[in-house]
Amino acid sequence: MAKRRAVYLHEEQRDFIQQRARSWLWRYELPTWTVIIAVYGGWFATLANWQTLGLWPATLLLIVFTCWYLSVQHELIHGHPTRWPWFNQLLGLLPLAVWYPYGFYRDSHLAHHNTPELTLPHADPESYYFAPQRWQRFSRLQREIIRLRNTFPGRLLLAPLLDIGQLLAGMIRAFYQRQTKTIAMWLVHGLLLAALFTWMAHWDFSPLWFVLAVSYPALAVTKIRSFLEHQAADDPLARSVINEVALPWRILFLNLNYHSIHHDLPGVPWYGLRTLYLRDLQVYRQRNRGFLVQGYSEWLRRFLFTSVDVNAHPGCKQYND
Repeated sequence: MAKRRAVYLHEEQRDFIQQRARSWLWRYELPTWTVIIAVYGGWFATLANWQTLGLWPATLLLIVFTCWYLSVQHELIHGHPTRWPWFNQLLGLLPLAVWYPYGFYRDSHLAHHNTPELTLPHADPESYYFAPQRWQRFSRLQREIIRLRNTFPGRLLLAPLLDIGQLLAGMIRAFYQRQTKTIAMWLVHGLLLAALFTWMAHWDFSPLWFVLAVSYPALAVTKIRSFLEHQAADDPLARSVINEVALPWRILFLNLNYHSIHHDLPGVPWYGLRTLYLRDLQVYRQRNRGFLVQGYSEWLRRFLFTSVDVNAHPGCKQYND
């Protein structure tokens, strides 16, 4: 699939981005390198010193660093901090979050960006929607599980489990169908994960505790960011959210709360997204047709018990799934 072109608001914005790209801060990607060093240093130092810190403080720190690492992997996929994809892949290959091989995440996420049919389940691998034909085939229990998943607590507590199940089913299918490239990816992932678990055991940190008390909660935290990140809308400009969250969330998620801007300009580094948004704030608010949220607490209040309407996609009746 061909890579989609960047979408600029106007020529002045294009010139501004090109000017900033020539600055030493953007050219050498210092903010991204700083985050990478902080994530790796913090993750390994916390594990090595967990007995001094205490189990629960170390666990909480590891959840933060693991979640932050997932944000770093996203930045690596989009061509940062170097122009060499193979080197960026090396920086993100370690399975610090356990479940997702870097190659799987990369291919799925780039397909998500490159499709002009965002949110449509036949075209967007990251869509939470279903084709109507498939939705009609679901049992009452399946629909209830999806309804629970589409509440805010359900997205945190249940969605990671469903994602892991789907991921492992895909892995089994790849081995059964002898998909050589995918099998190689999983074997590398497994070897690296075994090495990490061996290193944890060396420091008397339980790999099982890490999977249950660190990895799963870290995946749950990322679901805060992705909750209703995209919506089905006739206008493609209204399909990606702008979420005006507080500074700690912006750092943890590397400004992906400005998701509409990121989809327009996926090559812009994370530290440029807020600058671009503030420069043309009113234009962006108008442009995405009011798909604007004042922090994740708004989603929590609105969907604490109510399910967001993400089930059968209203715009793909002609497709079977």
